[in-house]
Amino acid sequence: MSLSLDAKALVAIFGVSGTLHLTRPRLYQPLMPDFVPAHREVIYASGVAELACAAGLLHPRTRRLAGYAGAALLVLVFPGNVKMADDARRSRSTRFKTIAYGRLPLQLPMIRAAWRAARTTD
Repeated sequence: MSLSLDAKALVAIFGVSGTLHLTRPRLYQPLMPDFVPAHREVIYASGVAELACAAGLLHPRTRRLAGYAGAALLVLVFPGNVKMADDARRSRSTRFKTIAYGRLPLQLPMIRAAWRAARTTD
């Protein structure tokens, strides 16, 4: 079975985001909650993890592991999205608020896509 459209979208999202984590880590610095240690290292590690999940989802032999890992990764980065929304709440920028609040509900379909991809058999 080939990848579903939502899983293909997830591969693209992980690929772009993972690349940005590695090439422009400063974009993600403001999302880091204070309780997370070693911000820069965690940003790089999450970028590597996103790229690994994207690559793993593409191959049937690694799709199960990559799908479950991708779902877990999305759950683990959720506090950063919540922090971004909280920061946006205090901002005057409507654009920032729209982006920050818009990201929160998108996590659920992304987690669902990763979970479904893990459960597909080829």
